[in-house]
Amino acid sequence: MSNSRLFRIALPALLALALGGCKAVVLEPFGDIAARQRDLLVQSTLLMLIIIVPVMALTVIFAWRYRQGNRKARYEPDWDHSMHLELVIWGAPLLIIVCLGALTWMGTHLLDPYRPIAQAPDAQAASPQAVASQAAPLEIQAVALDWKWLFIYPQYGVAAVNELAAPVDRPITFRITASSVMNSFYIPALAGQIYAMPGMQTKLHAVINHAGVYQGFSANYSGAGFSGMRFAFHGVDDAGFEQWIARARSGGGRLDRPAYLELEQPSENVPVRTYAEVDAGLYDAVVNLCVQEGKMCMGEMMAIDARGGLGMAGIYNTLPLEYDKSARRGAPFGTRRAGVASLCTPASPAGAAAPEPERWAADPAPLLGAGLARPASFLFRPREDSQARRDAQLPGMPG
Repeated sequence: MSNSRLFRIALPALLALALGGCKAVVLEPFGDIAARQRDLLVQSTLLMLIIIVPVMALTVIFAWRYRQGNRKARYEPDWDHSMHLELVIWGAPLLIIVCLGALTWMGTHLLDPYRPIAQAPDAQAASPQAVASQAAPLEIQAVALDWKWLFIYPQYGVAAVNELAAPVDRPITFRITASSVMNSFYIPALAGQIYAMPGMQTKLHAVINHAGVYQGFSANYSGAGFSGMRFAFHGVDDAGFEQWIARARSGGGRLDRPAYLELEQPSENVPVRTYAEVDAGLYDAVVNLCVQEGKMCMGEMMAIDARGGLGMAGIYNTLPLEYDKSARRGAPFGTRRAGVASLCTPASPAGAAAPEPERWAADPAPLLGAGLARPASFLFRPREDSQARRDAQLPGMPG
């Protein structure tokens, strides 16, 4: 047997052996939402195959029947139209498109990731066995960091890095965000993927129906450590979940704002870590990009904008941008982009002196814009003038 013949025989066998080790978890999920998404995918594929298979078969048949060597085939050079053939060519695809449109319209609305499972009829969004009766949804706040996942359980006051657990048959409400760049939260066995983006929150409602350990990961490239953004999702019974929460509490550690800013630093292949305590408002601060003390939250900024802004008093209400990425933290004022400082000073602990607000030198560049008078000169303003303008700001507002 020649080498080329042996290669042609061995290659399919090797490919079949390699594919035999793959797990098609998308086609064999373990959560009700993922299973229904699988059904929608399979049904849509079968509907499209009603057109695709006959077209592919007819392509081969026509090529064979009307080949040059077939003298028995009818030769009709003046043929140009057939109403019956037109009806088949246009009618069949039109019916398929109508069926696909109806199927996907109903399926995508019933499987909307923002739609709570507990509010959906059993016959539509979840089977009677998919959700435990009277089970309160489990809330999980997921944050995509560089390059790891942080999961906060607000109902239990614990958090975990690169590990996730949930009881079987209990609805799960995910609130998802990111710290720096866009990622994608995806557990194939549980539900479809949904993006995690900084400065905003996305949601996902799902349920796991079979106990086991499943893989979750980021499905959107986000930098050098992207390949290590994987975590284990444990589907356990109620007793097992309580044990997992107890282990997280017994591990100690507090996830406050300084600890989060340290955790947020880029790192790769981070081992599993748990926190026994979590600051109550930490997740909201992450979404509003104001974890760092003294930085204005987006919600506060939008409220000020809705009232018409701060006018002249808000022009110099800036601090060096220390939140966005670690490479830009602590940069000298004027050399990097700036963020807006908070108008409120956090309350000091009992008995402690109130911290002195930081003041930063004003930008001497001339101000040109709507509602502002043109400066008398384009030369830099003297420092005394900048000091006077800073003193004219709102009382208690950082410079």
